[in-house]
Amino acid sequence: MEPITQMLIYFFIGLFAGFMSGMFGIGGGSVRTPLLYVAGLPLLSAFGINLVVIPFSSLIGAISHRKNIDWEIARYVIIGGIMGTLAGAFLTGIMPTLTLAIIFVIVSIVTVFGIYFDRIFPGVAQKLNPNAKIVILGTFFLNFLTILRGGSGGSLFPPFLKMVGLNIRKAIATSLFATIFTATAGAIVFWSRGNVPFLPAVMVVAGSIIGARIGSLTSLKTKPMWLEIGLSLFIVILAIIVLVKAI
Repeated sequence: MEPITQMLIYFFIGLFAGFMSGMFGIGGGSVRTPLLYVAGLPLLSAFGINLVVIPFSSLIGAISHRKNIDWEIARYVIIGGIMGTLAGAFLTGIMPTLTLAIIFVIVSIVTVFGIYFDRIFPGVAQKLNPNAKIVILGTFFLNFLTILRGGSGGSLFPPFLKMVGLNIRKAIATSLFATIFTATAGAIVFWSRGNVPFLPAVMVVAGSIIGARIGSLTSLKTKPMWLEIGLSLFIVILAIIVLVKAI
């Protein structure tokens, strides 16, 4: 494949993933990582580029959603998320690709389950409150899992925050803001290991910034029900693609 064609593919992957990030508050990793892997990058490079891109796309999304950010909860998400990111990032370099792909699928299933937790277990959901202890411990565990497949926690933060009491719009906005910091912590680790090819990263960043702005504006005009359904479908489909590619 011609280098220019390859770079354009990376740009459009970033554009699409950025749109999904702004639309659903997921950080984009659930979309970006499998597409970069399918496009031919080694899995660890896909992880590294994803983490480098997220702070930029999440910043654009957070600006658009700023009126819905729960600033108090965001602090706890950042604390727990960064600790989970650092704990998990050092393990990714020593784990087999198939193991990482399987983790990706498991985390994706948990993500979809979390979106509808309040409907499946309404009694339990009503007893959960977004206090500091629950949010810090929860985001630590979620980020520890997601960093093992190159994510920032953004794919799990909206379902988790919705599960503990935030509405879907606040969950999306707060997740976007928090992933600016959690992804940066992981990106530093991957960059220091040489897992981030420069030019592909630049193309994905450029596409993601544009896509995130468009996705954020679209999200604000979309009914919550469609946000939940769309998020669920995309996560499941892309998790299957990653597993098939790894096998």
